[in-house]
Amino acid sequence: MLLARAFAGFMFLFAVIAGVLFGLAGTLDDGRAWSTLAVFFGCAGVITLWLWFRDKALLERRVKAGPGSEADPIQNVVQGLAGLVFVATFAVPGLDERFGWSQAPAAVSLAGHGMIAIGFLIVFLTFRENTFTAGAIEIAEGQHVIASGPYAVVRHPMYAGALIMIAGIPLALGSWFGLIPAALLVPVIVWRLMREETFLVAHLAGYSDYRDRVRYRLAPMVW
Repeated sequence: MLLARAFAGFMFLFAVIAGVLFGLAGTLDDGRAWSTLAVFFGCAGVITLWLWFRDKALLERRVKAGPGSEADPIQNVVQGLAGLVFVATFAVPGLDERFGWSQAPAAVSLAGHGMIAIGFLIVFLTFRENTFTAGAIEIAEGQHVIASGPYAVVRHPMYAGALIMIAGIPLALGSWFGLIPAALLVPVIVWRLMREETFLVAHLAGYSDYRDRVRYRLAPMVW
């Protein structure tokens, strides 16, 4: 059952992230950690339920995502690297909490929570606009170029939202050092989207014209 598989994946991710975060911190008594997990998984859960009720086809595509799901072996490597860096954005703040390397002010932590929510909002708007937002780079039957909504601003809005969200995680956890693995995700995402664009130009009708119309990949007026 699709919902059961999505829920199992959701709970597995929660167990891994919570285990890494609290295990490395050496304590469960960390209010910022609990609030960060609440915001992160609360947003993820709402989007998952929305997909279940409104776009099961997209939920199915997302459930299949992850290392090993790509036809291109290089993209499987990229997926694996992205997964490791993602876990590291929780692991480093966990170590930071244990050893007291840094302590960001409460205002920074609140801003981080907001960045997580904003990142998820951008991802949601992307999903709502484009039912073909698969976790693997592929062309689905009936797929066409989407140039409306967030796609009218940047060509890869989901990646843009993900980067905002990832940058917010260590800030929400109160860790300046956690920004190091968050920054490492940028070249990984850039590597992935550059190869994705090459694939789309070759296999998706109209994508080359869309790329000419929408100049920016991730950040308006920047790149």
